[in-house]
Amino acid sequence: MRELWPLERGVIFLNHGSFGACPAEVLRQQAALRDEMEAAPVRFLSRELDDRLASARQALAAFVGADPDDLAFVANATGGVNAVLRSLRFSPGDELLTTDHAYNACRNALDFAAGRAGARVVVATIPFPLASPDEVVEAVLAHVTPRTRLALLDHITSPTGLVLPIERLVAALAGRGVEVLVDGAHAPGMVPLDLGALGAAYYSGNCHKWLCAPKGSAFLWVRRDRQPDIRPLTISHGASAARPGRSRFRLEFDWTGTDDPTAWLAVPGAIEYLGSLLPGGWPELMARNRALALEARRLLCAATGTAPPCPEEMVGALASIILPDGPTTEIGWRRPDPLQRRLYDGWGIEVPVMSWPAAPRRLVRISAQLYNAPADFERLAEALRRELAAERDARDSPGSG
Repeated sequence: MRELWPLERGVIFLNHGSFGACPAEVLRQQAALRDEMEAAPVRFLSRELDDRLASARQALAAFVGADPDDLAFVANATGGVNAVLRSLRFSPGDELLTTDHAYNACRNALDFAAGRAGARVVVATIPFPLASPDEVVEAVLAHVTPRTRLALLDHITSPTGLVLPIERLVAALAGRGVEVLVDGAHAPGMVPLDLGALGAAYYSGNCHKWLCAPKGSAFLWVRRDRQPDIRPLTISHGASAARPGRSRFRLEFDWTGTDDPTAWLAVPGAIEYLGSLLPGGWPELMARNRALALEARRLLCAATGTAPPCPEEMVGALASIILPDGPTTEIGWRRPDPLQRRLYDGWGIEVPVMSWPAAPRRLVRISAQLYNAPADFERLAEALRRELAAERDARDSPGSG
């Protein structure tokens, strides 16, 4: 499978979760679409794009269990989360609930929306390690009050790789009168989705990650009764346009200005292509990736001397392993742990090492995709054994402080 992706040769790529990786065949399909657009820009963008988008939405909707008219294409899941938070109106004293495992970019958007309105962000602490999904539900519900207006919850957490019990959470919060905005950045293509049955008010997901579509392809799903309130981040022609059979939601999100829509239009091809690579289609692909992630987690826990931080039922194709505390606090966005640099420079392994919840505590997060094999993780296990031993030796040596 490795040859189907144009990934750099000589590098073991174990970080699909950050930006995804697009197969060469899907990139060829996107290039063909771009060639069509550049050959006849007016025809493509003015006369044909609406129908092309409708066809792409239909294919995506079938994959995620949605009505096509409830989906809007956006550039990334963070943009979808922002569109919802910037559209809703909060009041002083309102509470916006999230967890300490929330993706930092979306947490920043939540803080912005709350600060602008005089509302308050309430953070539920989810134990990590944890023994059961029940601990997640209990932690979130314990922070619900009569002032809770909205909950921003990850379907699959970015730093810790936990598949949260999102169906249970949505149902329990709905029973308390709280709507849920789901950050589903990692879910499409990693776990089965049925957005129509989920019951959330809003769901934002990426196509460029586990669906392996081109970068710049994502979606925002909004429950029909909430669509009149949700506007795109860019207000454009759709705000005043009128077309029979098209909702304001559809008109506004389908055109926010001149851009390259080919990443969105390539989504059906990505779904079809990835689903053709194994005899069992997408169900087999998801199961294969999850089995590889679990096998890799067992191997790496043994290599690092740490226990698995969550039950297997909370693992998809992404898994985090707790590492011994690091030697530095200079870790943050675009400032990786020195161990991450050494793994790349000395071992040819691309894998994220991050401070969580704060330095010196840290995690290594692995991703399992079709182009990965057990040998990739065996190499990482050996590298971690040696690098962590070198860290211990450096700390224990005379004069190390």
